Amino acid sequence: MDLKQHITELAQRFLPDDSYYLVEVIIKGSDAKQKVLVLVDGDNGVNIDICASISRQIGHNLEENETIDKAYTLEVSSPGIDHPLLLTRQYQSRVGKRLKITLTSGDEVLGKLLEVSEDSIKLLKEAKKGKKIETEEIELTFNDIEKSFVLISFK
Repeated sequence: MDLKQHITELAQRFLPDDSYYLVEVIIKGSDAKQKVLVLVDGDNGVNIDICASISRQIGHNLEENETIDKAYTLEVSSPGIDHPLLLTRQYQSRVGKRLKITLTSGDEVLGKLLEVSEDSIKLLKEAKKGKKIETEEIELTFNDIEKSFVLISFK
């Protein structure tokens, strides 16, 4: 089993309950030092205590079993605003939020997430017409979406 798969299995085992889920495990770095990033999300968000608990448990297991034989750092966090939405479940907990979506065609779409199904989303698409913003309800399949980011409003 490769390192990424091993850490994925550990992270899933150490999630506190079914309201939390693993988004992604990213391993990067050189042969001399690796960075292991474990991204966890929850239906109601994730707090620092949950991340710290998962980090301690993964770290303890890696050290106890001497899984990584070189210097490494382990970081467990929520995906944050700089990581795109990757899972259907992430979209579900962001219904009502504004998204910036890059389509596989290269086009960008802005709008409010209205609904999520197994293979698509409904969005209230925003389009500028002069000084006004007009909206239109559209449906996008996940296959049409290259990446999606939640837009943060400071209003």
